This record gives sequence, C-alpha cells and structure tokens, in this order.
Amino acid sequence: MSGLMTAELLDRVRERLAEGACAPEPAQVAAALRAEAGGMLGDTDLLRALRILQTEMTGAGVLEPLLHDPEVADVLVTAPDAVWVDRGQGLCRSPVCFPDEAAVRRLAQRLALSAGRRLDDAQPWVDGRLSGTEAALGNSFGVRLHAVLSPIAHGGTCLSLRVLRPASQGLAALAAAGAVAPEAKALLRRIIRARLAFLVVGGTGAGKTTLLSALLAEVDPAERIICVEDAAELAPPHPHVVRLVARPANVEGAGEVTVRDLVRQALRMRPDRIVVGEVRGAEVVDLLTALNTGHDGGAGTVHANSPREVLARLEALAALGGMSRDALHSQLAAAIQVILHVHRRPDGSRTLREIALVTPASGRVEIVPAWTADARPAPAAAPLHHLLTDRTPL
Repeated sequence: MSGLMTAELLDRVRERLAEGACAPEPAQVAAALRAEAGGMLGDTDLLRALRILQTEMTGAGVLEPLLHDPEVADVLVTAPDAVWVDRGQGLCRSPVCFPDEAAVRRLAQRLALSAGRRLDDAQPWVDGRLSGTEAALGNSFGVRLHAVLSPIAHGGTCLSLRVLRPASQGLAALAAAGAVAPEAKALLRRIIRARLAFLVVGGTGAGKTTLLSALLAEVDPAERIICVEDAAELAPPHPHVVRLVARPANVEGAGEVTVRDLVRQALRMRPDRIVVGEVRGAEVVDLLTALNTGHDGGAGTVHANSPREVLARLEALAALGGMSRDALHSQLAAAIQVILHVHRRPDGSRTLREIALVTPASGRVEIVPAWTADARPAPAAAPLHHLLTDRTPL
C-alpha cells in the first residue's frame, strides 16, 4: 500500500464497521473511510480502499466468485495462499488468495455472524448455514459453513464452504449419464413400486443424495413423502414432498432442533414414506422404529464405503441412541430390505455399484449382493426377485 492508505487505516475502518449489527452499506464504508482518514484521502486512494473493503465485507469476500460458479460444490481455505475448489473431479487449487491470515480469520468470523453463530478464541469452531445466500445463488439451499480458528487449526484458520445445490436429476438422467446401468434402473423402479425400504450407502461425494432424490421422483404422485435432513439438499421432482430441516442452537445455546426430533414429528404428519437425508446419529433408532410401524418404502443415506461396512456403522450409531446390537439387528431385519451402494471413481464420475438384500441369519442380518455392476456372483438375486413379486401391487 502507498500514500495515506495503510494497513493500519484499513484495520481502523474494519473495527469501526464491525460495531454495526448488520453488513455495512457502501455509503457507510465510504463515511468510515473518510472519518478514519481525517479527510486526507485522495480520490484514487479512496476508490481503491472502497474496492478492498467492499470485496471483504460483501458476501463471501474474495471467495464469492467461486461460490457463483455453477460447477463448484466445495470451497476450502487451508491458508491465505491455499484456496481449493471441487468441481466434481476432485480438489484443485484456485488462483484466489487472501492478503494474510488475519483476512481469512476476519472472513470466517463475519460469515459465522451471518450464520447466527459465535466464532472466537473461546468458541474456535463453527458449523452453520449462511443466511441470504439462497437468493444470491439462485437456489433455495444456500451455503453451509464450517470454520476452525488457529491455533486449533495448526496452519491457520481453516474455512470450508459447501454449496448446497438441489439434487434434482431423475433416474432416467442418471442412466443416460452412465451412473446407473439399464438393468439396475429397471430393478430400482421395481423396488420403489414394491415399497421396499432402502438405504443408499457410499463414501463422501459418491452421489448418495443424488440417487436418493432420483428414486423419490419415481414414487407414486399420490403418496406423501416427508423428508428429514440435517442440511437441505433433497429436491425430488415429486408433487407432494414435505421437507423438514434440522436447526442448531443459536448463540445463546437455545433453539436447537435435531434430526431425531424431526423424525418423531414426521410420524405425526400422515406420511406415506419417511426419508432421512443422512443417518448420522441416534436418529437411526427413531427411523427404524418408524419403518416398523407400518410406514413401508422409507429410505435414507448412510456414510459407508461398502455394503459390508453398513452393519458396523449402524451398530455404532444405534449405540448412541441406547439400542443394543441385538435390538438393532432385530429392527433392521424388519425395517430395511435393500442396500444400494454408490461409488465415486477416481475420475470423479459416480456409479451405482451394487444392490444388496438385507437377509436375516441366526439372530443377525447379513448384506447379500443381489446385483453388481461388475457381474460378480449375486446370490440374493432370486430372493430379491421373489420379494419384489410378493410386494408389488397388482
């Protein structure tokens, strides 16, 4: 910086503007600049300072253009000069940079305030959803924020922004893109028509929500679907979907609404199908209980890298809700019939790799393949066919 426009001047302006309860207007920024500079700034320096401050204080600052890129799913900041983006083919480094660590920290704290959260040395991490981003990005989902301040984040403030774009591709579109094989597409439609309950499993970014949304679009239009999510992502093109979204506690620690609370409320809303966007905690107990009370055709997603890992994952989650291993297997045998495994290839493309049947076995359940994309043996193919025949309405 040169002339009268120094870093110290900009810091004083930032402090003055931070006293306000909401984002400053351009006129307020200009007035604060003039006040702190004592009227000594020339027109060129004033305009330059205005551009710097407005970039910092509007939206996500220097990250805003990345969030508006329709292909960007994640924006990750690990250092002032290390900004990464994911456009569906894995992480790549962005040319965007921050001037210093303090600038990353300021942005993280300002975004936390936008999400109604506290972020400081006493509360050095935050998880929330940015307010006002839905209209700016042209969707009803917005941006999810996670940030960790240093020294907890050893290399400096760590900022993660996920653009929550609607998962609205239909099953036909997924099949046309090669994500679902033709024979699997026909089998999936039979599973939906027979009202079998299913879980979509896979790793991070494998396309679990996308496949779930596509399958919900295949549900009979006369049925009422209640979707419960931790962060709004499901947007199935179906005429009767009710979406319930969890809410974290506010700055005072009050007002939290958990996924488990919402699953219980969904039971009272005359659902034909109950769907949990992602089962990641004790709500698995309430979901299994709900699916065992006459609500056929329910669904959810679970983070697991293979169908064989699903049982261990569910056992751990059920323990959080006070359900024993034996009780979980008993409930699971009656509540869930099918497991759908999606996989993300090294090139970033996503595919349905396996359809498996939940099979009771000596007081436990097993996950047995019924269809595989690589033509491996599928011993549960015949049992699944018989189940679909029995359960499909005439």
